[in-house]
Amino acid sequence: MTATTTATTNGSATRAGTRRRGRGTAWGTLVVLLVLGAAALPALLAPDQPTGRLLDPADTSLIGSSALSRLLEAHGVEVVRVETPGAAVAAAGPETLLLITEASLLGSHDAAVRLAEAPGDRLIAGHASFLDVLAPGLNRESVERVRSRPPRCALREAVRAGGAFTGGISFSSPPGSTGCYPAGDGHTLVRYTEDGHTVTALGDASFLTNMWLADDGNAALALNLAGARPKLVWLAQGDPADAEDGATGADGEPARSLGDLIPGGVTWAVFQLVVAVAVTALWRARRLGPVVTERLPVVVRASETVEGRGLLYRSRRARDRAALALRAAAADRLAPLLGVPRTATAEEVADAAAARTGQDPGPVRALLCGPEPADDAALVALAADLDTLERQVRDS
Repeated sequence: MTATTTATTNGSATRAGTRRRGRGTAWGTLVVLLVLGAAALPALLAPDQPTGRLLDPADTSLIGSSALSRLLEAHGVEVVRVETPGAAVAAAGPETLLLITEASLLGSHDAAVRLAEAPGDRLIAGHASFLDVLAPGLNRESVERVRSRPPRCALREAVRAGGAFTGGISFSSPPGSTGCYPAGDGHTLVRYTEDGHTVTALGDASFLTNMWLADDGNAALALNLAGARPKLVWLAQGDPADAEDGATGADGEPARSLGDLIPGGVTWAVFQLVVAVAVTALWRARRLGPVVTERLPVVVRASETVEGRGLLYRSRRARDRAALALRAAAADRLAPLLGVPRTATAEEVADAAAARTGQDPGPVRALLCGPEPADDAALVALAADLDTLERQVRDS
């Protein structure tokens, strides 16, 4: 019998140990999976397309235009990168060329008007907003596929470059203008003079990027058009809020918030840290086990508690506190019976009780909100009157 009992005990202990090890292994596996998932999430959510700022002269990615900016500087052209219309107008002059691309964030019509009134010439490349203000008189005909096209015009910059990757928007040439690289019913490059400014419009700006600059005659066309003046003011992509109001810092650059200075990888690092802390907290909380309930050494009945508090009030002659406790308890019990919220004042409860029982509101208010009793007999009478009021409300 003893041997059988010992074997049973050992088997139970073995099964319990196996269950504990199994739970520990499961929790360890879950922690590893969560950590691996948090580490792999940034890679899974990363965009497939090239990252960077479109047509930015300071961006070396495939969609940037740093290669063109360096070529222009090598040919003696001063490239001034700005991010707001206000900074572009401040940097413009009679011998400057203002480059506005489809990546330029023009937040309002007023900003476009300010750019149109700036001194110097304008080069508009791609799907720029407010084209009717920046290039008045120019109409859009159609949208054409971007491919290598011959110039088929007498414009010197286009003739020297030869075939180039053009397309996008096809424009109808206004009177007195020169159209090149025909596509559809219009031209993808149009140049004309407006109010003393030479305005050049390009239907697509992809040949200005680092990805396509070295193909065909793209580099030559870009240098001929963007390097027409000794100074090029390049309006690059900035913050939409800055483009709206033209806010700049002391050095002319757009004002940046603290969040703009935080690298993008910090967000994922904080996210992984939060996941690790949550998993650790869950793991440690499970090790604490369930809450242990303890038996009270002494059980005190509610009636004894009430009696003890009453004796305490009596010994201190605290009739004011006793009366306040009686009235507050009565108001709490009357509120749900009268259909008023528990947050209602004693005056509101008294008015509702008087209306329910048909009594004069004055005495009922004096009962629930009156002064403190003058003696113990008055306190006892107050308790009896409160009970009578509560019984009347229940029976009404």
